[in-house]
Amino acid sequence: MRQRVLFADDDAAMRQSASDWLEMSGFAVDTADDGDQAFRSLREQRYDVVIADVRMPRIDGMELLVMVEEFDPQLPIILLTGHGDIALAVEAMRRGAHDFLEKPYDADHLVAVVERASAARRMSDELIRLRNADAAGIEGRFVGTSPGAQAVRARIEQLKDLDIDVLIRGETGTGKEVAARALHDFGRRGRRPFVAINCAAIPETVFESEMFGHHRGAFTGASDKRVGKIEYADGGTVLLDEIESMPLSLQAKMLRVIQERVVEPLGGNREVPSDVRFIAASKVDLKVESEAGRFRSDLYFRLSTVELHIPPLRNRREDIAMLFKLFVAAAADRHKVEPPELRPATLDRLSAQNWPGNVRELKAAAERFSLGLAIDGNNTLGAGQQPPGTLPERLVAFETQLIREALEACGGSTQAAATRLGIPVRTLNEKIARYGVVRAI
Repeated sequence: MRQRVLFADDDAAMRQSASDWLEMSGFAVDTADDGDQAFRSLREQRYDVVIADVRMPRIDGMELLVMVEEFDPQLPIILLTGHGDIALAVEAMRRGAHDFLEKPYDADHLVAVVERASAARRMSDELIRLRNADAAGIEGRFVGTSPGAQAVRARIEQLKDLDIDVLIRGETGTGKEVAARALHDFGRRGRRPFVAINCAAIPETVFESEMFGHHRGAFTGASDKRVGKIEYADGGTVLLDEIESMPLSLQAKMLRVIQERVVEPLGGNREVPSDVRFIAASKVDLKVESEAGRFRSDLYFRLSTVELHIPPLRNRREDIAMLFKLFVAAAADRHKVEPPELRPATLDRLSAQNWPGNVRELKAAAERFSLGLAIDGNNTLGAGQQPPGTLPERLVAFETQLIREALEACGGSTQAAATRLGIPVRTLNEKIARYGVVRAI
């Protein structure tokens, strides 16, 4: 279904040319000759993007912006300004406009801006749908619209009811345990225990006791019988997280439990049947590890009947902005604070990062942002902060600083600052609004 755009301008020729170009680019377009007609259309038809000239009769673009914010806060509005309206455009961006273009604009640039705005609208719709949907849904657990996220959800849906062990592979922080819990919760074992075991956190000396349990007197200090984690999970699921960290000497014992589905508690002679589904998770390639002799090949082959790969966040960049917004909203609600404003430029910079810690790192960044840390009110580098690490982030920070210095040196004159910087005034004006450089104006 085509995204629908409402274009409001009192210039009939401008309306027609913009409408024709946007239609050719795949959008459905309605037009209005002033803000009053545009708002009437908004009440009758759902739109994905609104484009409005700042200066129109009766209801102008700024008034329409306020009305749209009240009527549909998630609806992106792009304002068109004439030469010399830069201060007004910056004020509009501060009030919530998605973007602005200075007339005369390049048609291809208009399409690019509208595409970004429509993507933001789709993301907002998805966030609202996720918040209103059943929290137990798979989409509410593994969030994202990227092909990678959709493939993971489809795989979970395919495997959840199958009584087969699964090997989940993914980098640190990608959501391996989230996927494992979804396989359990939405499958036929969902009403039985889910036991997550971090294989790297259990000392080798107590591993067997923790996993298989023990009888009274089995060893010094064993004053009571203790049920092991695998027996406790009977009927449910055991997650063997970071299984690559399990010592080789213990891998043979786990292999027998996984193959035979029985455990033998320490100090006992009777095997206890265990109806358990095993899910193993690893941040490394166990095939490579087994070939190198660091992991038992027979255990690898037993676990790898079905594999589920969780892609790193850098391979699903289209999900970063949505996830960050969700995490910020959740953190702000938890801390009982008002979530800070998120500018499109900020989300663009976040999406450009590689996030080596993946979703876990992104969530931590959102937590800090919700508390007003790391990024100041203008979404620029604050005093004492280190510049961001990726090239796009450094370029934005560098440009912001140069623009601010040029404006200060030129007394706020964009014409003089543009000459000083060696760029067109229109380019400077767009960067001023996009980066939120308002103090020197």
